[in-house]
Amino acid sequence: MSKKEIKKEHYVNNKEFFVAMVEWKVLVNQANQQDDPRPPIGEYIGDCFVKIAEHLSYRPNFVNYPFREEMIGDGIENCLMYAHNFNPEKSKNPFSYFTQIIYYAFLRRIEKEKKQNYIKYKLLENADDDQIRSFCKENYFETSKLKKSEPEHNKEEKQATEQLKEHFRLNEQDIKKFTPKKKKKKVSKKKAKSKTNLDSILQDEQSEDMSNKR
Repeated sequence: MSKKEIKKEHYVNNKEFFVAMVEWKVLVNQANQQDDPRPPIGEYIGDCFVKIAEHLSYRPNFVNYPFREEMIGDGIENCLMYAHNFNPEKSKNPFSYFTQIIYYAFLRRIEKEKKQNYIKYKLLENADDDQIRSFCKENYFETSKLKKSEPEHNKEEKQATEQLKEHFRLNEQDIKKFTPKKKKKKVSKKKAKSKTNLDSILQDEQSEDMSNKR
């Protein structure tokens, strides 16, 4: 056997995928010319979308996310939404084209889930209700008392915070990204000037009072 014969076939045949996309695009163009609804994609093309999404989800940077199924669903949905944008005249590589669509769908899902996790993290971190505190203790950490007013528990509190971050798969960069930035209040020049004048008047009055007392 030659090396070509024993070489493992790729899970998506790019040439067959391209032919299927060309045939479907012909139907799409005909529908557009006649103002008809866009034809649904064929079973083969849909199967390619599923295979690409599933295989991409097994990459090391995606495989450990607990919402991997949602990522796959988003990727397939995006392929269905934007399949008509594929232009056979510009690209003969639909595998790469749709892999990129799915890849960015995965990133958007991760961003969305991290934002939700950040909200849960902050709610639990700042919880004052005893029941929520008890829930935190039972489900996310063992030693923390979460009593911020007592200095002796600072170590346990820090440990609890780190365990919460780990549970919600958040790092310092994520927390910094999702933490709302405080808006700086702009003080108009007139207000600043009047404030300065008022301060100087009060200082003058205070000095005068002190001299009178003497």
